[in-house]
Amino acid sequence: MKILDSFDRKILKIVQSNNRVTSEKLAKDVGLSSSACQRRLNSMRKDGVIKKDVSVLDRNKLNRKITIVVQILSDFESTEHDNKFKKAMQKAPEVMQCYYVTGDYDYVLTATFEEMGDYEEFTKKYFLEDPNIKRFNSMVVMNQVKENSTIPIN
Repeated sequence: MKILDSFDRKILKIVQSNNRVTSEKLAKDVGLSSSACQRRLNSMRKDGVIKKDVSVLDRNKLNRKITIVVQILSDFESTEHDNKFKKAMQKAPEVMQCYYVTGDYDYVLTATFEEMGDYEEFTKKYFLEDPNIKRFNSMVVMNQVKENSTIPIN
């Protein structure tokens, strides 16, 4: 992978907030030709600097009004149990983020649901029926203060 220069950084700042920006607008804002910007974007995608291009959806407009942050404590840690749980969370469509963390809990995840009954079923399936889950702590999001997936680029 090549070292990112100031043009790459400018491109990344722009496409993080709007990945549908036109090549012409990107070129004007960055100070390169549109073809040079496209080459750089393609190179950063190929190198994995840009993992994917997505659309950010409004959960409320899709009837996903409940967001819950969950802390999960495993009974005992092992590669087999960790891999099993990680795979389950990767496949669970309700889970938006899942992190293996340090501290008092082993995992922290964020998930979204249409109603509380859906979360109850989720907990039964993934936590209560898993003998390795010792405890979980649920925090219902009352108000979204900030939600952002952009990474600061210096």
